[in-house]
Amino acid sequence: MLCLAGATASGKTAAALAMAQALADQQPPQPVEIISVDSALVYRGMDIGTAKPTAAERAAVPHHLIDIIDPSEAYSAARFVGDAQRLIGEIRARGHLPLLVGGTMLYFKALFEGLDAMPAADRAVRAALDELCERQGLHALYRELQRVDPITAARLPPGDRQRIQRALEVYRVSGAPLSSFHQQKAAVETPPLISLEPTDRAWLHQRIEARFAQMLDAGLVDEVHALMQRGDLHADLPSMRCVGYRQTWEALEADDLSDLPERGIAATRQLAKRQLTWLRSMPQRTVVACDAPDAQAQVVALALRHADRLMSPAA
Repeated sequence: MLCLAGATASGKTAAALAMAQALADQQPPQPVEIISVDSALVYRGMDIGTAKPTAAERAAVPHHLIDIIDPSEAYSAARFVGDAQRLIGEIRARGHLPLLVGGTMLYFKALFEGLDAMPAADRAVRAALDELCERQGLHALYRELQRVDPITAARLPPGDRQRIQRALEVYRVSGAPLSSFHQQKAAVETPPLISLEPTDRAWLHQRIEARFAQMLDAGLVDEVHALMQRGDLHADLPSMRCVGYRQTWEALEADDLSDLPERGIAATRQLAKRQLTWLRSMPQRTVVACDAPDAQAQVVALALRHADRLMSPAA
């Protein structure tokens, strides 16, 4: 397989389509199928705020792991790894090249390095933690995590309710801290990873600002309002915690959209910063400056360089 990663708004979709077209134009042609590596694109009915590939783009190149679950459901790194491994095998069996594209770096890391065998979710324990959080506040859960698992607590922001509760859930179910499950793994050969990263953060920030404005013009507020009107969704679901959706949900609840652009852009910039931090921890990547005038041409050249080896029978 071939992988293309990058921060939000770095041009991954256009670059991936250019890669697929260039490979299809090879002699002999090398058809490509894209596997989305994105924790937001899995949700149906969340199109505008996720910058989901258009119908035309998805018709031009087969896409997978888009629109596969309802926003009321949860999707995990473990489920992604299982889905991606199955799809990679199916795509290779068709004689096509799997191209993994996205910005959810945890999914890439889980696919490359494997997952720790942590305890499964426990609804009763999770419900008890929800009740404790509502009664005493998130700070009480964070203090408990500091006591039972200081290593995990040190790396989590005090406001990250989802991960704090998951860490406490693991401890209560297993009696062992979450950090104890993160064992050093043996190094394995990783697939080619092309990474779109800006040399000038201001360039990326401008694109983020412009894209969020486009999302608002395209009807992001109406999209989130329709999701709220369903009645079975709430702000703490993973789907509604996606960048852009969380800020819009909160603005609608407060009946005040005045600062939504500012808050949405700030949250997206923070997401991009986290994505770039993740990418820097992947030394195997080949970096292409996404703000370079010939960035797309560089990505295509790298794809062509890797393609013959990847599609050979011994690969």
